[in-house]
Amino acid sequence: MSQEVKQESSVWRFFKGLWATFSLFGRVFRILLLVALVLGLLLGIVYTLDLDEKVRDQFEGRRWELPARVFARPLDMYEGQQLFADHLEEELKLLNYRSIDKPVETGQYQRQGNKFVINTRGFQFAEDKEPARSIKVNVANGKIASLAYADGKNPLDLMRLEPVLIGNFYPRKNEDRVLVRQKDVPPLLVSGLVAVEDRKFYEHQGVNPMAIGRAVVANLKAGHTVQGGSTLTQQLVKNFYLTNERSWHRKLKEATMAFLLEMRYTKQDIMEAYLNEIHLGQDGDRAIHGFGLAAQFYFNRPVWELKPDQIALLIGLAKGAGYYDPRMHPDRALERRNLVLQVMLREKAITQAVYEESVKQPLGVSEKKPSGNSPFPAYLDLVRQQLQRDYKEEDVRSQGLMIFTAMDPIVQLTAETILQNRVGRLERAERIPKGKLNGALIISSVQGGEVMALVGSREVRYAGYNRALTAQRQIGSLVKPAIYLAALGDPKKYNLATRISDGPVTVKLGSKKYWQPQNYDRSNMGAVTLLKAITLSRNTPAVRVGVSVGLDKVVQTLHDLGIGGDIPAYPSILLGALEMAPIDVQQMYQTIAAGGSYSPLKAIRSVMNPHGQVLTRYPLTVKQIASPEAADLLIYAMNQVTVVGTAKELGATLPSWKKVAGKTGTTNDKKDSWFAGFSGQHVVTVWVGRDDNKPTNMTGGTGALKVWADLFKVLPTKPLQVANSSRLVWIDVDQSTGLRFNPACGKAVRTPFIKGTQPQQMSYCAAPESATEVVEPVRDAAAIPPATAKPVVAPVAVPAKKPADPAGWIDDLMK
Repeated sequence: MSQEVKQESSVWRFFKGLWATFSLFGRVFRILLLVALVLGLLLGIVYTLDLDEKVRDQFEGRRWELPARVFARPLDMYEGQQLFADHLEEELKLLNYRSIDKPVETGQYQRQGNKFVINTRGFQFAEDKEPARSIKVNVANGKIASLAYADGKNPLDLMRLEPVLIGNFYPRKNEDRVLVRQKDVPPLLVSGLVAVEDRKFYEHQGVNPMAIGRAVVANLKAGHTVQGGSTLTQQLVKNFYLTNERSWHRKLKEATMAFLLEMRYTKQDIMEAYLNEIHLGQDGDRAIHGFGLAAQFYFNRPVWELKPDQIALLIGLAKGAGYYDPRMHPDRALERRNLVLQVMLREKAITQAVYEESVKQPLGVSEKKPSGNSPFPAYLDLVRQQLQRDYKEEDVRSQGLMIFTAMDPIVQLTAETILQNRVGRLERAERIPKGKLNGALIISSVQGGEVMALVGSREVRYAGYNRALTAQRQIGSLVKPAIYLAALGDPKKYNLATRISDGPVTVKLGSKKYWQPQNYDRSNMGAVTLLKAITLSRNTPAVRVGVSVGLDKVVQTLHDLGIGGDIPAYPSILLGALEMAPIDVQQMYQTIAAGGSYSPLKAIRSVMNPHGQVLTRYPLTVKQIASPEAADLLIYAMNQVTVVGTAKELGATLPSWKKVAGKTGTTNDKKDSWFAGFSGQHVVTVWVGRDDNKPTNMTGGTGALKVWADLFKVLPTKPLQVANSSRLVWIDVDQSTGLRFNPACGKAVRTPFIKGTQPQQMSYCAAPESATEVVEPVRDAAAIPPATAKPVVAPVAVPAKKPADPAGWIDDLMK
């Protein structure tokens, strides 16, 4: 018995000890479990706080990297404004206005002959708001004859069409979007999204457990994913913050962030972010985000002009933009759109009548994708150059800047067509291998120096080598106006009647080094007036005047006209042995056209942020670099170039009222053909040549001038007012002597003079002979910096019999 008791007590002690051991481990386990729970809770709190910070940082900060958008000028419309009916319609098409019989909505127009009814969209330009209007426009003889409201009840003095989008600077990720606010989108878009994607959007707190449960059951029954349970908020979180990874961890993170988003922000904030974030298509590397851009990408219209069937199509794309792409898979897209319409009807977002009308509609997607690439890449290069002076590249590509430029899209398109057509014809005429001849063209306004159009190549739609901005080519005789402007700035010594020898000239460069330039035709016209030397682009008179004035003075004049960089003070620059890009030539002639007033050429008028606040304005700046009187005389002489000189073809080509001025330029071996000139409104530079620098067999007059003339035939412009300033007086001058015309002999040439500098002496009847002289710098001109070169003119040969010289012009020239 005792043995049994002992055994029993021993077993009891064993189990008792075992229980005690388990109890001890249980307490440890419970403690560990409690610690784990506390640590897990703390980690969960830290994790949640970290997610909350991420949610707030991006949602309250800069939510997206937004491309900069570049716009042309808005089209000002008022009675008397220069405008052709075809140009107005072309601009409406560029703005994606739709031609219909009876305009009833914004973005529509009707044309009957030269009369238009337009329902404009309006736009916001900083503090200046242009409202949407319904207007009537009558165009006649290249001008707006009348402008009024369509109802005829109120007068309309001035209005503007919104500017054409001409390009974008994209973020590094190549995401593209047009930001919209909820108040700017059709209410049906919001109600349709809620009906199709998240019926309980306004009730849940970011996650809808019932929807998740239904989705799980449906997916289990089907054996694969057929239904999703994500709310709009979860979809936004996935697109905004997360990757497409499929895991429970990501889903948990998504749900947590959706809850946090709902806790901190209103439903309107979340809906607005969704409208702008959702991925709705792809254009190559460019991702189409948000309904604002999708409306333009698929239907070429702003989001507020969408119809119910179009809204349904875009909502359907939210489920899978690639799978339901209406251009790639129209049948799928149509089926999906009609399903969306059914759901919208069931949820009472649309009426039965709207549903029946909408399902009848075709997809209506524009056949061609609106390209994300600029149709005007050359002009965009100029915009980028100007932006780089004031903005970092990163900011330009990410801050959603709105850049308003001076580009005139109609003038741009006109210039492109003309350059392409004429260069092609010149190429064939000169039997140049196909595609080898190229060109560049720049147009700016006389007043203000705003660049209205820029063509950098015959391949106008492709970004690449921009000849207008970067092609450094010798300019030939285009330099001569700078020489004569420098001379005319000294009216006591030079005027348009000053006579210069056209004979051979030798410039001493140094010990036993000479330069002997010749006239283009190798002829000698004797003594010619300065006016005739300019008009006929004579070389030796230009060299004589340039050396007499001083190479340093000529170089300084070029700098004053707007040419930057180092210009070596070599005598050869007097005949254009100087390389410039067409944009540099344009700046030079811009300053001349503006009467010697320098204004830096500019493309940009202002820059705004996405909220409409003006960040930078680019106002007109003016610096008078030459006397207005000297500029007046030079402009008159350059006008004569187009009347009786090397560009006299313009006199026969253009209407008599289209008075212009300009200068031809040809380089050695006819490698470069130039023409630069201006009317009273426009300055235009044209270059034609080959990239391989081979000869073209064209002068400035037979090449670039043709392009220039073609442009000015059709360009609405104002004529040049030639030498009508009160600062000038007109005198009949004898061309052979430069003195007042003597009715008894000689030929009268009516010539302008600065008041007080006109010749007083009557011409004699015996013309003086010309002299041949050497222009000899004091020291080696090739080695002297511009500021120290002080050339003098020294005669080496005089006529055997010195002619009468009552005017003293020979002595003056020889001093």
